Amino acid sequence: MDPESGHSAGALVDAPGTAGAGGTEERKPTVAEQVRTGHFVVAVDGPSGSGKSTVSRRLATATGARYLDTGAMYRAITWAVLRSGVDPHDTPGVVKVASDVTLTVGTDPAAPRISADGVAVDVEIRSQEVTSAVSAVAAVPAVRERLVAEQRALIDQPAPIVVEGRDIGSVVAPDADLKVYLTASAEARAMRRSAETAADVAATAAALARRDRLDSTRAADPLQQSADAVELDTTGMGIDEVVDRLRELLVARTTR
Repeated sequence: MDPESGHSAGALVDAPGTAGAGGTEERKPTVAEQVRTGHFVVAVDGPSGSGKSTVSRRLATATGARYLDTGAMYRAITWAVLRSGVDPHDTPGVVKVASDVTLTVGTDPAAPRISADGVAVDVEIRSQEVTSAVSAVAAVPAVRERLVAEQRALIDQPAPIVVEGRDIGSVVAPDADLKVYLTASAEARAMRRSAETAADVAATAAALARRDRLDSTRAADPLQQSADAVELDTTGMGIDEVVDRLRELLVARTTR
């Protein structure tokens, strides 16, 4: 699922209602109107290639919420580490860079932005170099402590928010109104990611398996499904289908 795919954000809003008995058209409430007024938090976790970014952005757009890609924050720190010439496995060096760099994070789902020390790094953090190093940097407890604190500060702001990552429901926002764990078959995930990067599917599958192993076995906040999260296998599902299911879950959780 590519965040920049051809699917329009308009496909995510509710369709107009049908005409009532009196002949007048009954407007169907939007999802934003159905969920409670004020602050709600949706935590979307899952491995790479499960569709987190696309689905989270679409859900945020449909509900009028903010969107936070926590993975981009770890990637930005990794970019800063590499820019500084520090080995991603040099823990003291990584901690020093992470403590010095200033991140600025935008939460508009239509145009999420991130910068490091005033430098826009939206494109740079998606490079293969950063992708290969991010697991090592993200495994450093001091890095996670710093970023989790910043993520919680963003979440605590008044407006509703959809947050995606690998430890949102279990660590960052354990009291989220809705927790979802997205998954998909290894083949589906590899095909999606290779479509984004134009890389070989087999090589992509191997890289994803390595990332899964590193993320799920790290000592600090490993990738895991919260006990109270709704698991949704997106294999064979379209983007709109997944988003519609999450909208239903959100309405059920926030209007009861």
